[in-house]
Amino acid sequence: MTAESLARSEAGVDAMRVGLVGYGAIGRQVVEALIAGRVPGAVLAGIMDKAGAPEEFAVADVDALVDTADIIVEAAGSQALQEIAPAVLERGGTLLAVSTGAFLRPAVRPLLDHPGPGRIILSTGAIAGLDLIRAARLSGSGVRVNLRTMKRPPALVQPWMSDEQRDGLQQARPGDAPSVVFSGGPEQAAELFPANLNVAAALALAVDSPEAVHVELVADPNAERTRHEVTVTSDLGVHRFVLENYPSPANPATSALVAWAVLRCLADLGPRARPAFR
Repeated sequence: MTAESLARSEAGVDAMRVGLVGYGAIGRQVVEALIAGRVPGAVLAGIMDKAGAPEEFAVADVDALVDTADIIVEAAGSQALQEIAPAVLERGGTLLAVSTGAFLRPAVRPLLDHPGPGRIILSTGAIAGLDLIRAARLSGSGVRVNLRTMKRPPALVQPWMSDEQRDGLQQARPGDAPSVVFSGGPEQAAELFPANLNVAAALALAVDSPEAVHVELVADPNAERTRHEVTVTSDLGVHRFVLENYPSPANPATSALVAWAVLRCLADLGPRARPAFR
C-alpha cells in the first residue's frame, strides 16, 4: 500500500487529496501538518518540487499532480504559479494560490477570469480584512486602501539592488532609523519585491483595482515582527487594522502565518468543513 492510499484509508474514502507545488518553508509546514492529520479529512497526495521532495510523495510534473490530487497548493513563487496555472485550469483542477503577487502581472491576471473547467482560489496569506474590502467594493462606494509594511532590512534585499543598497540593508542594526525602500502602486511593488508583498497584491485583488491601493515598504532595523498597517476608506466608513506577524523561522521573508492560512483554507474546503463565515 502506498503512502497516499494508506493516509486516505485512515482519513476515509471521501478524503480530499492535496497536491503541493513547492517544498520550501511554506510547503514543508503544510506537508507536516497534513501528515500529522491537522486538517481532518485531507491527505497529502503528492509534491512537485525541483529541489526534491520525499520520495514517497514526489510527482514528476503538473499533469501527474492534477491526476493525483483534488486540489493543488502552489507554494513555489510567482514564476512557478505562472508556469503551472494554465495546465491546472485547462485540466479542470483546483489551484490554491499562495503567490498572489503573480496575478498583478499582465500575462497572469487574465487567468482569474479563465472560463474553466478549473478554478483558482487565492490564499489570504499574511493579511486579514479582505472580506470587509470586498463588501465595500460590492456596495459601489469608492474604496481606497493604504498599506504600510515594515520588515527587518535583510528580508528586503533584492537581486536588482545596487551593492550600496544591499549593504545598507544587510548592515542595518537596532537603533538605526527606519527607511522607506518603496512607495507606489501594488503592481510595481509585487514586481520589485515578489517574496515580500503578496499582501499588497491581495489587497489590490480584493478591491479589484490596483490604482486604488498605495503601498509603502519600510525597512525597520528595530522591527521584531513584520507589521502591516492597512487603512480602508470608503463611503461606508474608515477602517484600520494592524497585523504584526512573526517571520517564518525557515524563511524570514515569509510570515509564519502563511502556511496556517493555507491549511485553514483546506479545512474550509474539505469534506469535514464546518459552517464558516464567508
